[in-house]
Amino acid sequence: MQTRKLGNSGLEVSAIGLGCMGMSFSYYPFPEKKDAINLIHRAVEQGVNFFDTAEVYGPYTNEELVGEALAPYRDKVIIATKFGFNIQDGKMAGVTSKPEHIRKAVEGSLKRLNIDVIDLLYQHRVDPNVPIEDVAGTVKDLISEGKVKYFGLSEAGAGTIRKAHAVQPVSALQSEYSLWTRQHENEIIPTIEELGIGLVAFSPLGKGFLTGKIDVNTKFEAGDFRNILPRFTEEARAANQALLDLVNRFAEKKNATAAQIALAWVLAQKPWIVPIPGTTKQHRLTENIGSVSVAFTKEELQEMETASAQIKILGERYPEALEKSTGL
Repeated sequence: MQTRKLGNSGLEVSAIGLGCMGMSFSYYPFPEKKDAINLIHRAVEQGVNFFDTAEVYGPYTNEELVGEALAPYRDKVIIATKFGFNIQDGKMAGVTSKPEHIRKAVEGSLKRLNIDVIDLLYQHRVDPNVPIEDVAGTVKDLISEGKVKYFGLSEAGAGTIRKAHAVQPVSALQSEYSLWTRQHENEIIPTIEELGIGLVAFSPLGKGFLTGKIDVNTKFEAGDFRNILPRFTEEARAANQALLDLVNRFAEKKNATAAQIALAWVLAQKPWIVPIPGTTKQHRLTENIGSVSVAFTKEELQEMETASAQIKILGERYPEALEKSTGL
């Protein structure tokens, strides 16, 4: 497995990480616990050392799962988790990043993950009621106390990133980035490139759409949050097939799968971008890891860029209310 450095912080991880959210949150039905643990073990065996979770996934159960699965490999892996949601009665109840909440969240995460230090700690979503300088200052203190190694932000704006980085260097920004979600190219990616911050790309497979396994006839299970996403209506799926046709064209050319082309495209954009596709299936895990072997020429990348620019993606990422508050 190739490795990549997330910006200038010294944090080096496998070129492909594993997003663990779907093992117990959002993408129903969930696998049996033993199967999820086995999948994580297979990931380590195939060279993945970067695993992503959060206290809100479950809530709490995903951290417990990841902690148990990675206990035998603790000295070989990088575990990232997140704080920033108010959790009441087992459900998200808005964002909160008050310093006392951050500290409480970190103590809970350390216990559930069964670790002494969190490798990478993200603010999951920006709290408009708490100055980002206070958030960064609290994490800085936690780093000095030996409870956290690296600081990250998720889905933060350029101004927020700059303010936080001035207090405590930000190692990574985790935001959605893929062939069909590219708004961060306008301001965010240039900002983090300037500051020496890495990008951890979540949903690099378009929440499954770019794998080619979802079409206009796909029915999502009750509890699968794609049921409420504008981009996954039947009309949107039919319209967005044009992007998938482009991906499939390159997949055939490269003797690769659609998923591998989508991930290889993300990897080709910058050497400090690390995608963290999620999966609950071992053959998909192996397929995703295989994307590191897919290379594009400059001409091929330009061809893909030109063709994709002609395709208008139908549907927003999230419903408006979710986009403004707790989009995951």
